[in-house]
Amino acid sequence: MAPLGEVYGLIASARMQSRSFDAGIPVLCVGNYHAGGAGKTPTVLALTGLLRDLSEAPVVLSRGYGGRSQGPIRVDPSRHTAADVGDEPLMLALTVPVIVARDRVAGAALARSQGATVIVMDDGFQNPAIGKNGSFIVIDSDRGLGNGRVFPAGPLRAPLKPQLDRTDALIVIGTGTAAVAVATAVTARGKPVLSAQLKPDAASLEALGGKRVLAFAGIGDPGRFFRTLRGAGIDVVRERVFADHHPFSPGEIEALLAEARGDGLTLVTTEKDMVRLRGAESSMQPARDIVPFAVKLEFNDVARLRKFVVEQLSRARGKNHRPHD
Repeated sequence: MAPLGEVYGLIASARMQSRSFDAGIPVLCVGNYHAGGAGKTPTVLALTGLLRDLSEAPVVLSRGYGGRSQGPIRVDPSRHTAADVGDEPLMLALTVPVIVARDRVAGAALARSQGATVIVMDDGFQNPAIGKNGSFIVIDSDRGLGNGRVFPAGPLRAPLKPQLDRTDALIVIGTGTAAVAVATAVTARGKPVLSAQLKPDAASLEALGGKRVLAFAGIGDPGRFFRTLRGAGIDVVRERVFADHHPFSPGEIEALLAEARGDGLTLVTTEKDMVRLRGAESSMQPARDIVPFAVKLEFNDVARLRKFVVEQLSRARGKNHRPHD
């Protein structure tokens, strides 16, 4: 696959150099270097929370992967399902306004019409359609970059160097060492490296306290979910892995419920998986028999993050500033 990876990498690198549209308001992007899960969704939630504390009105812009809607459309959790707009946008929309749009320029226009003072892009780092005033790259400290090769030979979405050159801040989630080399490269470019941890929600811990569980997940990195559970002291007896954004069928859920009941286990999954299950409740067992395990991203140095975000917004609103192409 290495030759194909080289060709893909050349195309991806050239695409990243394309001219970008100026959205007219600050655009902060949360992305990653590779395919698969890294913690973007909790990072988006943490960033939008910080922006609100700064008296900003953030609106999330997402492609809506896994949903049928082309957009642009504002996500409404009361009437949309994951099949309509994608699981991540639906989950985010419970907390912050979210626009789903395949055409990101059209999505940015709708976000502005909804009163956004800042657009937070959920993914799209490698997409040049909209200029970014700050790109926050998320990396899992245990997973790192895999074999470091470009798709399809490896997980990278583009060669690492042009991605590093466009990184404004690196967010390392966890305490592992797999991201040390990347963090060193970002630091050498004079950009900040921020450490963060996924912290379990107190209600989730209480619901699972003292129970033996069967954990299942259809996300980009199920292993991180299982590690988080065990790190929180949850007794994970069994694991079941599904593909990322997996559309669970009634039969699959019934089988999981039956397995859990038969062995006296509590069924637990991620918030993102739960969003998809709730959207399909009309055709399957109600989600009340499954415990969602909620997590929140906490930064080790919130003051440093806040200072960096304020600086990026100030530059974006500067008289002669233009976003990165």
